[in-house]
Amino acid sequence: MKKKEREEPPEEQPIVVVGAGAGGMMAAGRAAECGRAVLLLEKTDRPGKKILVSGKGRCNLSNTREIGDFIAMFGENGPFLHGVFRRFFREELLDLLGRFGIETKSERGGRIFPASDCAADVVEALRRYLSAGGVQVRTRTRVSGLRLEGRRVTGVETEAGWTPARAVILAAGGSTWPATGSTGDGYAMARAAGHTLVPLRPALVPLVVEETDTARSMQGVSLRNVRLTAYTCRAGEIREERNPTRDIGRGIPGKKPSGRIIESRMGEMMLTHFGIGGPVTLLMSLAVVDALKQGPVSVAVDFKPALTREQLRDRLQRDLDRHGKRSAARILEGLLPRKAVGAFLERWGIAPDRQAGQVTAAERDALLGLLKSFRFNIRSSLPMSAAIVTAGGVSLREVDPRTMASRLVEGLFFCGEILDLDADTGGYNLQAAFSTGYVAGESAASATF
Repeated sequence: MKKKEREEPPEEQPIVVVGAGAGGMMAAGRAAECGRAVLLLEKTDRPGKKILVSGKGRCNLSNTREIGDFIAMFGENGPFLHGVFRRFFREELLDLLGRFGIETKSERGGRIFPASDCAADVVEALRRYLSAGGVQVRTRTRVSGLRLEGRRVTGVETEAGWTPARAVILAAGGSTWPATGSTGDGYAMARAAGHTLVPLRPALVPLVVEETDTARSMQGVSLRNVRLTAYTCRAGEIREERNPTRDIGRGIPGKKPSGRIIESRMGEMMLTHFGIGGPVTLLMSLAVVDALKQGPVSVAVDFKPALTREQLRDRLQRDLDRHGKRSAARILEGLLPRKAVGAFLERWGIAPDRQAGQVTAAERDALLGLLKSFRFNIRSSLPMSAAIVTAGGVSLREVDPRTMASRLVEGLFFCGEILDLDADTGGYNLQAAFSTGYVAGESAASATF
């Protein structure tokens, strides 16, 4: 017979936090710091597993951007975070971590990391935060559901029975990185409690192209300072003369996408055996995933964004005139990574040993078009398990932005990736998890029911 937890008067029951990721550990630590008994339940063998893999093991904690620009990185849902960030933002986070031995540094793009470049040090600091407040941590404990009495949460169900709770904070994460424990459990619990879920989609995820043979031939090619633009049409319908010359997309002030353009960004990308990846691809991926639900999507790579079409045409003509006896392959090797040459020759339709002096003006312009707009049709993204962040989640309309409290169920709070909040890479998502966790913990501790 399963052992039942001893029922205490509601005021003496612990605040139960479900999930020991960034948001959950912060929520538990803050609730305990406010004087409440706290029980932190984690289904894996240790807390902080997803923190350990964040930032490629270095843990990109936050970003130096000003708060307005920071919030803009979350798109249309960003304003939800105004109140949260006023109470606990970057400075407060770094001060808290500093109390437990973490020094930090900032790098390119405003990214903030622990000075040790070690995510495990951040997890250890948070463990000390939990210990200082007397938080009881139970690992290998899977929460299967919430116990409700009317519209009030009274505890959680586990394999060992049910655990009564003064309040419950759902911090069970998203559906990405399942090996870290983020398998979507919290979404099912939120839905069962009556909450609406905004459809879940993979964000910050590589993209699969239809032209896999071309991608495979270029596998491993890393491109810097290229422009990637996504369109709501087939690749053959892209109008090159309308290609953007500046970044357009979420978190970028100024011109908004128009016409068939979804997003356009300049940066680093990589060709893979299935399609495209790398930083600039990941940043655009959610917009592409959403657009694919409506119809075809294609992308174009501008290999020479620093040059106008006219400037590049003049350069090509000079190269062809100056090196007339060189092969077409040699000419391309002066313009592209070596492993990309074969794919360009195939699309150009020119034999590798064709002499440069024999290239016609029409053939030169065809090469110009490939260099300024090398295209792929997008088939899909990789699955959710390959994404860095889960987009979608508990509808923000049903959560009080001042407290992270459910508007539907008394005593229920949310924090972290379970919410319909996601941003680009750069420390934004982790800061949001820490901030919503801090506010959820503080609010649960001070609430009167």
